[in-house]
Amino acid sequence: MKKLALLATTGTAALVLAACGTDGEESGGEGEETQTLTVGASNVPHAEILEYAEDALEEEGIELEIETFNDYVLPNEYLAEGELDANYFQHIPYLEDQIEEHGYEFEHAGGIHIEPIGVYSQEYDSLDELPDGAEIIMSDSVADHGRILTLLEEEGLITLAEGVDVDATVDDIEENPRDLEFQANVEAAVLPTAYEQGEGDAVLINSNYAIDYDLNPMEDAIATESTELDNPHVNVIAVPAGDEDNEEIQTLVEVLRSEDVQDFIVEEYENAVVPVSE
Repeated sequence: MKKLALLATTGTAALVLAACGTDGEESGGEGEETQTLTVGASNVPHAEILEYAEDALEEEGIELEIETFNDYVLPNEYLAEGELDANYFQHIPYLEDQIEEHGYEFEHAGGIHIEPIGVYSQEYDSLDELPDGAEIIMSDSVADHGRILTLLEEEGLITLAEGVDVDATVDDIEENPRDLEFQANVEAAVLPTAYEQGEGDAVLINSNYAIDYDLNPMEDAIATESTELDNPHVNVIAVPAGDEDNEEIQTLVEVLRSEDVQDFIVEEYENAVVPVSE
């Protein structure tokens, strides 16, 4: 696949014209050809996981180029424009929401890990301590609202309308006995800063951003969502429709699901990131 190689940091992208090697590059001694895959990823943990997998992929004849992003918008835009072969940053509900909203022709090639969302508070040590009228700060990503509200429902703070789950929004709250106030318009990348500055009574933070700010959901959060493997919010390798069965993409997924990479995920993130194998 030939494409433009992309450099992106903190949400700002610069495009650099480059010819990638999926048409065949000499790998050395025996004249074997390597295939180059350019994958867009969030800094943590996605890019770190990909970096760990680079050697194993090289043994399979794949040279990995990792382009990092610090937001949830650009990786899909560049995938749609053909500047990436795949991206690795989003869970299935968010991917489906983006496909519906923007008309992207994407598929996912397989799930790699789950990142539990955590509830963080500078002032309170448990959800039970939250006062009436507490301000709850959460991501502006509607695709995450269902998992956040389900977590709060499981903890007994609210009751949602019957039949809603991952699609729930604040409008689906039927009972709110503590009159919690929801601020649901904060960019996900800004949530750790809101927490550090003591804004709100509780802040719900996606694990990738929490880890990037040296927060561990298993240790620092006052509550976390379930990490059961049937959690629908598994983070996936997303590709243009039709590429999900490409040999190089399938090899990427297989390596990321390998025992070695899964062990790395467990050891590196201490259950703040949970690997999956299907």
